[in-house]
Amino acid sequence: MLKVEVLHDYFAIKGGGEKLVLSLAEHLNVPVTGGFIKAGMSFDGSNINSLKAFQGFFPLQFLSLIKRWQAYQTVADTVIFSGVYAPLAAKSSAKNILYCHTPPRFIYDKKDYFLASLPVWQRPILQALIHYFQPLYEQAFAEMDVIIANSEHIKRRIAKHLNYHDAKVIYPPCDVSGFNWQGQGGYYLSTARLDSLKRVELIIKAFMQMPNKKLIVASGGDEYEKMRQLAQSASNIHFTNWIDETRLKELVANCIATIYIPIDEDFGISPVESMAAGKPVIGVAEGGLLETIVNGETGILINDVDVESLIEAVEEMTTQMALDMRFVCEQRAALFNREIFLEKILAYL
Repeated sequence: MLKVEVLHDYFAIKGGGEKLVLSLAEHLNVPVTGGFIKAGMSFDGSNINSLKAFQGFFPLQFLSLIKRWQAYQTVADTVIFSGVYAPLAAKSSAKNILYCHTPPRFIYDKKDYFLASLPVWQRPILQALIHYFQPLYEQAFAEMDVIIANSEHIKRRIAKHLNYHDAKVIYPPCDVSGFNWQGQGGYYLSTARLDSLKRVELIIKAFMQMPNKKLIVASGGDEYEKMRQLAQSASNIHFTNWIDETRLKELVANCIATIYIPIDEDFGISPVESMAAGKPVIGVAEGGLLETIVNGETGILINDVDVESLIEAVEEMTTQMALDMRFVCEQRAALFNREIFLEKILAYL
């Protein structure tokens, strides 16, 4: 009997990548292994093994993850890798399948962004880590028998940075049946992680200028306190921090629309979940969102991401307009359901 194993970098958030590997492992009835599970994170009912890599100060965490994955010995016939560190465990004795959410952005397309975000004295440290890690990653990438990209956008990114043009595209699975329309609760919803790449700060600034519009920010992240301080004078903006899946689905089910404007997103599962609940998305016309949202039919895609454009889009996305888009949203989301994902990925096993 074929023995399959699923390996994922680490479990620090309940993001799209984490949902994907847990869904896959559950369907295959196999364990999933991560570099670590962040303290306080709960993944109910999931069978996750942890390599107990160091958590905390980034350079030490970075090096610990590399060493733990390099030392990991699989006994599986087929290994499905998810992330950028886990592929370092690739062994030539197994069939190696990489589900690529993106090549590591701190090495390739967002290197300058990450360097600029650090104090000047820390930049040489990151440069050194990149110099050390890039050949390891590219060697691991070359060990893969099958490369699967999570979108056409990522397939192009792989081709550009790794000169590999044969990646297969399989969209991530969405729990379509788990997200349902319940009503319109008079608020707009942001579920993006609170870090600068997600541009939630612009959403908050837009709603600070629309005191008659309510925003719920249903997420946490490194900038949580910074965002709360920014909006402390705005009674129309409410923060929940990270919440459980049941509460999240309830908020999506009752919002007017969701707002999701990350920088060059790889794919973005949140807009699909929104559409599955019959809720249109105010999004950005770049990255993976161009493959999921149909402008004018399942949401509004803005080209110039600034406060003024967001205000204009929110004003345009009335409760009636959102309601009119409901059924088209649900139909669109069905194209990204879990069954289609599983059927396509199992063909490579």
